[in-house]
Amino acid sequence: MRILIVEDDKRIAKPLAEDLRHQHHIVEIAIDGIQGWEYAQSQVYDLILLDLMLPKLNGIELCKRLRSSGSQALILMLTARDTTSDKIVGLDAGADDYLVKPFELDELAARIRALSRRSAEVQPLILTYGEIQLDPVSCVVMYASQILSLTPREYTILEYFLHHPQQVVSKSALMDKLWEFDKSSGEETIKTHITNLRRKLKEAGAAIDPIETVYGVGYRLRASNK
Repeated sequence: MRILIVEDDKRIAKPLAEDLRHQHHIVEIAIDGIQGWEYAQSQVYDLILLDLMLPKLNGIELCKRLRSSGSQALILMLTARDTTSDKIVGLDAGADDYLVKPFELDELAARIRALSRRSAEVQPLILTYGEIQLDPVSCVVMYASQILSLTPREYTILEYFLHHPQQVVSKSALMDKLWEFDKSSGEETIKTHITNLRRKLKEAGAAIDPIETVYGVGYRLRASNK
């Protein structure tokens, strides 16, 4: 799954993100409500872990805004408030579940699994482009029915391409996507990941390189591969 954590406390957000990445989820962190809104507008997330007390825009207002905009992401509220009235407010705002801090990571994982089962109808469709298929839920990538073994960075880059199949993706945009993985990511790092992606796709049977270089700008999926 692609997960967005909207949490201003780094002591909570970073260990939580690390644990979820170990479970093979793709995770990004927003540190306030406005940044969470901007992330959610620029990317499709399967699940949003949303703190109630956030700077700039609180969790309730952000949840309402997300639902008003048509977001179908699962929303799990994370908060220290445990009164019934607080839970009702969160659920009425559009949250799917409510977890009180402090919580065990195992409990969170169980809640995520339960939400995924109950909300199968809102899970994203498999992303497809030519022979490439990417399942955002299982994080499985295939080319012509052959499973590709990708690193988290390669997966993130390919998923970004598949979400923007008609666009030229700039190197700076890719560097921004890799920021959570490696804050020192530069153009050479991007080139290395693209090279590895191309090699793995070729090994899986791609006769023509599916990733086209647009010199001086960036990369895009090759139109003839559609």
